[in-house]
Amino acid sequence: MISVENLTKRYREVTAVENVSFRCEPGTVTGFLGPNGAGKSTTMRMICGLTPPTTGTATVKGVPYRRISNPGRHVGVLLDAAAQHSGRTGRETLALTAQILGVDQKRVGQMLDRVGLSTKAAKRRVGGYSLGMRQRLGIAQALLGDPSVLILDEPANGLDPEGIHWMRSMLRDFADRGGTVLLSSHLLLEVEAVADRFVVIAGGRVAAQGAKDELLTQPTGVVVRALDGAALQSALAQAGLSARPDGQGAFVVDAPAEAVGRAAAATGTVLLELRQASGGGLEELFLSLINPSPADAPTVAAPAPQETLR
Repeated sequence: MISVENLTKRYREVTAVENVSFRCEPGTVTGFLGPNGAGKSTTMRMICGLTPPTTGTATVKGVPYRRISNPGRHVGVLLDAAAQHSGRTGRETLALTAQILGVDQKRVGQMLDRVGLSTKAAKRRVGGYSLGMRQRLGIAQALLGDPSVLILDEPANGLDPEGIHWMRSMLRDFADRGGTVLLSSHLLLEVEAVADRFVVIAGGRVAAQGAKDELLTQPTGVVVRALDGAALQSALAQAGLSARPDGQGAFVVDAPAEAVGRAAAATGTVLLELRQASGGGLEELFLSLINPSPADAPTVAAPAPQETLR
């Protein structure tokens, strides 16, 4: 388990992360999402003991990361694929890691095969690797100690479609065998396909978190657009129907289409569009949380950190 409790990080007058709390349970993949500068990497560095928090705690398998004996045997970490020594070959990088972790050197070849780095690629110096190859090597390094927890920051960055598909399958298999995965990524569709839970962070704070079904399966209602948007909003209000702008000139109403149509007809409002709203996907949720309009903000309810993750 990964447990984060009220983590805060301040750099003088700047607060990078504020009061962040969440848990990642065994057997699950948790998607850790947010725009650039939201505080994802800082939070992950605090979990891994690389950045000391101003306040709050983070534990992995019940203890702070720094107190784990030989942590690579328990926690696989990939925070920056570019941090590898450019003068060593891929095989040398893994061989040295295996020696440090005290694992059998046979696992070096096994991990190279598992991440799809050929014998030829393994003999090349890391400085000549593409970003995708560095990512594969970093993942092999994270898996080398046969850990039960993975903490990965943008591991699919630079991978081609085949590599992304492989990554998704590997993470799903890892979690299905009882592993715990904390995954940060900007590839929302890929995260949606593999993750069981989401933690969305914006401005250093948790904007929403919970299971996929809790966050993405919501009443869809209808989308309605009129020739006169203000008149439509007034007509819906008169009929007692709650409406929120969709950011594209229409309104989303949590009511049957017939009720919306009757409300517009009662005031002579000309409708241009009236249709069933699409189900809320991860991208829609993400955008609504990081860029809420004033009218939308009250309708976005972030589940309480402890209640949603029990």
